[in-house]
Amino acid sequence: MKLKSLNKFICFLIPLILTQNLFSEEEIDIWNKEINDKRNTETAISTQDNSNESLNTEILIQSKINNDIEINNEISENSKKIEIFGVYDPAENGFDLNMWSQTDAENVRSSFKRINQINLSSTATKVFENTILSFAYPPKGMENKEFVNLKINWMIENEKIELIEQSLKQNNIFHNKKKLIQYLVDHNIAKANVKTGCEKIDFLDKNIKDPYLEKFKIYCLVFLDKKNEAQLLLDILREQNQSDSFFDDKINYLLGVTSKTTKKIKEDNLLNFYLSSVTIQNFKYEPKKNTKEVIWEYLNAANLIKLDDDRDKEKLKNLENAANENRFDKQKIFNIYSKINFDLNSLINAEDIYQTFDSIDARALIYQKYLLSDNEENKVKLLFLLKDLFKKDGLSNVYVKVLSDRLKEINLKNISDSYQEVVQKNILSEEEFRQGKIKFDDKILHRSRVIRYFQNEIDQKKAQKDFIKIYKKIKKNRKYFFSAKDLALVESLAKDGFSIPKELDYKEISKQYSIPSNLQKLGKSNESAFLTLKLVEIIGEDEAYNLDPETIYFITYLLNQNNLKKIRNEILISALPLRS
Repeated sequence: MKLKSLNKFICFLIPLILTQNLFSEEEIDIWNKEINDKRNTETAISTQDNSNESLNTEILIQSKINNDIEINNEISENSKKIEIFGVYDPAENGFDLNMWSQTDAENVRSSFKRINQINLSSTATKVFENTILSFAYPPKGMENKEFVNLKINWMIENEKIELIEQSLKQNNIFHNKKKLIQYLVDHNIAKANVKTGCEKIDFLDKNIKDPYLEKFKIYCLVFLDKKNEAQLLLDILREQNQSDSFFDDKINYLLGVTSKTTKKIKEDNLLNFYLSSVTIQNFKYEPKKNTKEVIWEYLNAANLIKLDDDRDKEKLKNLENAANENRFDKQKIFNIYSKINFDLNSLINAEDIYQTFDSIDARALIYQKYLLSDNEENKVKLLFLLKDLFKKDGLSNVYVKVLSDRLKEINLKNISDSYQEVVQKNILSEEEFRQGKIKFDDKILHRSRVIRYFQNEIDQKKAQKDFIKIYKKIKKNRKYFFSAKDLALVESLAKDGFSIPKELDYKEISKQYSIPSNLQKLGKSNESAFLTLKLVEIIGEDEAYNLDPETIYFITYLLNQNNLKKIRNEILISALPLRS
């Protein structure tokens, strides 16, 4: 089953409404037919008119998976339109519409809370996305609005811009749609990219009446030189008492209706702050500690933060604190350091006299000395001295990425052995953890060319031949150790219908490994979606290839048991092969 479009998905779910003995159809499409044809899903909709004032609608969905699981789910009585929000077709990830129907709402809430406190690895993030953003009915005891909010809030908090745009494209009407649109709008304003922000306003529809978005739409019409349309919408907004004097003043000024505008800077929201910045000549604003992060981001992007006096230590201190809290561009701190004036004697003797300076000047002096140094070992010494100075003032976050980037430029051959280890330890591991090209090793089963099957690079027939050929070679090595990773691979092949040599008794081998009983129970109780959330918690901050072999095995075992093959393949591809 392929999800063709959001409208198709929604249409499958919208019941026929009976009113005054007349039937009308709302947004019905072919997904219903696809489900009947491809997934043996039967849908019965019964509608009854009670008291001519309310409609009682019962939707009975019977989903059959592998011809041995049947779930009857009575969705609602006295229901309105059923909103099912998501991005992915559940079948693509091994799920179905009822993937949460056996799971209690409180368990889902608790899992979300724990996961939101973890800095998820890319592996865990992908599994989480595939699970929560698959179209599905909500868990037991959870209103659909709350379920949609959990998904929306996660995307916003994790700045999943592409997923947000996908969800808006694939979902027509859903709870809190305006929140996603406003986030996209503010995201682009904060990047000083108003043109793109105006494009996102097209996601608005007649069902959304939000003053903030309507105001931004009016501004966009002014921005696009559609002044007559802007004036018309402004008049309508005023009639609805949804405008205000500040906004009216700014738009009238931009429309040319008035020649003057208030010099007041409003920062209650990003739109008002932006309008202030583009309408006030020689705009100046001093951000404070409590200035909203999104305003800091806009000030950075629009290059509106300037240090007119490099001796203004109080302002520079505030900027350092802001950078440490990720509200100000860290590199700009060092740009400011480089412009602070020192006499030649101070620069020459920087390492000896920096302690006589205040903390800001000390950091600036050592940084400038680093820039002037042409000896790589001396550069390393200065970089680590600077690290200590930042740490002393609780500003380590300002420097950690800069330190890493500068150390990457150092040729280790040009520094003494005593420095090499500490240099490597302070280089951020993001590049180390980046997966390289797979290097196949047919002497080890889980690193062999068979892995190409899980990448969809070869078909099952070809993979079967490769597997038998490689296994015969390995079998000749009497010292070969059949590892947990090998077991994960072989069980996955068997699950997909591969022929496994009888002498390779993988079921017997598996007995030496234990599977957490609570997770097995979840798998057997038709809670596959909740099971994947638990696996996300287990993977956590680790990439799959950093997990111990036994953990890799029981994760793939559980995914196999629950027919979650796509997620399983992602785990295997990350965890098993050697990479160069």
